[in-house]
Parts: sequence; structure tokens; C-alpha cells
Amino acid sequence: MAASVAEASSSGTHRRRRRAVMSEINVTPFVDVMLVLLIIFMVSAPLLTVGVPVNLPQSQAKSLSQSPDPVTVTINAQGEIYLQDAKVSVDELLQKLKAVTNARGGLHAHIYFKGDRDLKYGMVMRLLGRLNAAGYTSVELVTDLDQES
Repeated sequence: MAASVAEASSSGTHRRRRRAVMSEINVTPFVDVMLVLLIIFMVSAPLLTVGVPVNLPQSQAKSLSQSPDPVTVTINAQGEIYLQDAKVSVDELLQKLKAVTNARGGLHAHIYFKGDRDLKYGMVMRLLGRLNAAGYTSVELVTDLDQES
């Protein structure tokens, strides 16, 4: 027992050396977190596109350059009309479209028109006729690319 007391007292007399202060920042965890966030945003970004689901007709025409935030008028297979993503009646369409396009160039604003391929041609033409009568001259028809050729 006396031997263990002597050993304990002798080990306490040695001084411990202090380590120097580390002045470098470890950026590895930061880079890891940034890469994970980048992957999350890359996966979730395509899922954020919103719109009215429409079965578009197909065409072989080349695509035009799109404006970053187009005004979109959509008619689905049931004949319901949407301005952007909001459902509107035929009577409300022109007044709400005027309010939206006033901030984007007035009557010369580009309007993208989407119609379901199962719609009757007469309904599409009536709506396009109303847009034309209201003075909108830049209405572009949206289609899918034809895969058969």
C-alpha cells in the first residue's frame, strides 16, 4: 500500500505541457453541409414547377424563347379556364387578364395559351377570339414536341 501512495505523489509532480492554441478553422464540415444542401435543392427544384395539368397536343414546330414569368391561360379537358394557376370564369378572364398584363407590357404582353388536346376546336377559337377582340395580339399556343418523327 505504501508503494502505491509513493507512485501517486511522484506522478503529480510532473508538469503537463500545454498545447498551442489552434488558429485554423476546419471547413470540412461546412463543405459537407453545403454539398448536402446543394443536392437537396437540385432534387427538389424540378418538383416545384406548378401549373394546371393539361394533355397538350403535339407539334413539330421549334420551341420559342420563353420569357421568365409568362402570363398563361389554360383550358383543361373539362373546359375549365385558368389564369396562371387560378380558376376563372369566361366573364372574369378578360378583366383579370387586363390587371395582370398591365404590369407586364399591357396589350403587347406575351400570353401563353395551353389547351387540352381533347377540347373541342370551337371552344378554343371562342376564347382566342375574345382575347383578340380585347386587343391582345401576342398570344402563343403551347404544345408538346411530337415524338413520332
